[in-house]
Amino acid sequence: MFDSIGWGEIVVLALAALFIFGPERLPHLARDAASGLKKVREAITGVRAQVDESLGDDLAGLRDLDLRKYHPKTFIRSQLFDDDAPPVRRGDAGTPAGATAASLVKPATRPAVTDHDRSSPPPFDVDAT
Repeated sequence: MFDSIGWGEIVVLALAALFIFGPERLPHLARDAASGLKKVREAITGVRAQVDESLGDDLAGLRDLDLRKYHPKTFIRSQLFDDDAPPVRRGDAGTPAGATAASLVKPATRPAVTDHDRSSPPPFDVDAT
């Protein structure tokens, strides 16, 4: 906590507090600061206990969670370039019950690309814009 503050700075701060508050009020202020720090520590301990109680065994899984894989750039890259699951073949153990060959075939999702005349304007939909 005090890695960047040296002993010289601590002595200067103590002397400044002595001159500002006086020798008669300084012990009371130190006692109040210590009790306040103790209350803060107890509150933090209570919050940790409540989190442990509410999350239970899931807390260990959250500590091991790698948030870098949920970065939008990484997530999209993994969705686009990772290999898809292998196609399901007839007779495989993973085939759903009652599935026919026609039901296992995926429909084409992209329309066929057609050449268009570059001299004509592209299609325009008034309702879409």
